[in-house]
Amino acid sequence: MFETIFDSVIRFAAEYNEHFSSGMAYLGAGIAVVAGLGPGIGQGFAAGKAAEAVGRQPEAQGKILVTTLVTQAVAETTGLYALLVAFILIGK
Repeated sequence: MFETIFDSVIRFAAEYNEHFSSGMAYLGAGIAVVAGLGPGIGQGFAAGKAAEAVGRQPEAQGKILVTTLVTQAVAETTGLYALLVAFILIGK
């Protein structure tokens, strides 16, 4: 009798831990996706400043465009890493 109660408690605890772990993974994935807001805001700000710079000095458009594209690509990696972490957490 004691063994059956103990087995059911162990089974319940294992199931609870599995669901708890899954829930925490989904919560972490949500937090990781929120990390994508920063790069979006930063990229928008940088693009706005680049457009402002081209408006002030149209002859420097080529240099401004290249610099802007490189900085946008670097800033985007943060959002992509956050998305990758979210996918990894959901996949578990």
